[in-house]
Amino acid sequence: MIVLGSTGSIGVNTLKIAERFSLSVEALVAGNNVELLNKQIEKFSPKFVVVGSKEKLSSVNHKKVFWGEEGILEVLRRSESSLVVNALVGFFGLKPTLEAIRLGKKVALANKESLVVGGAFIKTENIVPIDSEHFGLWYLLQDKKIKRMIVTASGGAFRDAPLEKLKDMTPKEALCHPNWSMGKKITIDSATMTNKLFELLEARWLFGEGEYEAIIETKSIIHALIDFIDGSTTAHIAHADMKLPISFAVLGRVEEEIVKTVDLTDIGSLEFRKIEKERYPIWSIKEELLKEPVRGVAVNAANEVAVDKFLKGEIGFMDISKITLNAYEKFSDIKPTRIEDIYEIDREVRRFCK
Repeated sequence: MIVLGSTGSIGVNTLKIAERFSLSVEALVAGNNVELLNKQIEKFSPKFVVVGSKEKLSSVNHKKVFWGEEGILEVLRRSESSLVVNALVGFFGLKPTLEAIRLGKKVALANKESLVVGGAFIKTENIVPIDSEHFGLWYLLQDKKIKRMIVTASGGAFRDAPLEKLKDMTPKEALCHPNWSMGKKITIDSATMTNKLFELLEARWLFGEGEYEAIIETKSIIHALIDFIDGSTTAHIAHADMKLPISFAVLGRVEEEIVKTVDLTDIGSLEFRKIEKERYPIWSIKEELLKEPVRGVAVNAANEVAVDKFLKGEIGFMDISKITLNAYEKFSDIKPTRIEDIYEIDREVRRFCK
């Protein structure tokens, strides 16, 4: 397999699965965490390695090292592996997804932005979702008429904060996720609920047109629910461990314990909440965006710019959603007809937001 984003949390968990089941790792793609990358090289002996920048090449303990976006694409072309795990962050992950599919490879996708911005141009039959929410929906699907698919949200760092204090929240406070530790951008996206908006859009591309919803489940034990037309609902319950969806993505079939079974008597009780627009303004465009999913490229570009500004201390927390919503309205008439349009729209939106 090829692991894009090998030093991130999903990449690390993927390699744990590879080690457990003695899977071959042909290529490792990392950013700038060369220390961890070198340890992975020593353990898995990949044929190819890619690092984030040219300056890091000499620090990598490997004979075939490439760098940057072109390096990733070149390694995809040279490799023989039929499976690519794409755990890259942000818009940067789109080209590798497209190239892997063009080459006929299966993509175990954790890079939700690929579908958020380019879903109209991606063959989803080549995609296996790694996100725990989409894995949960896939796991629950059966031959019954579906009424609605539901994913759950933690609520993010400020789910319990007084509304009047949200505008003054700092990056440090926003990065304190109530349930687990993640990368900076996805933690901020969780706090604004943009991450969950993206997951609904991703589900729309993966499973087709339909009714999609998200609710807050504060303990993050339930990952997905499906309402059936007969009035019944099923839920996917599991400890929050990415090794479970990764195992199904890379192995196809799993018949042994990957995570410990949830003991509901230990959990005691569950709490569910609606996602309120007052706390999460981005939720105001959910229904319209699901009807016009091609507008996801504008939302993603604006959000990436806004999150970067917030982390640099240039704007307030509530300004993230304001910038994104302004761009969403400004670029309301986008109608990409080819993949090249996606990149042009992305550039225009970023210029507008900056």
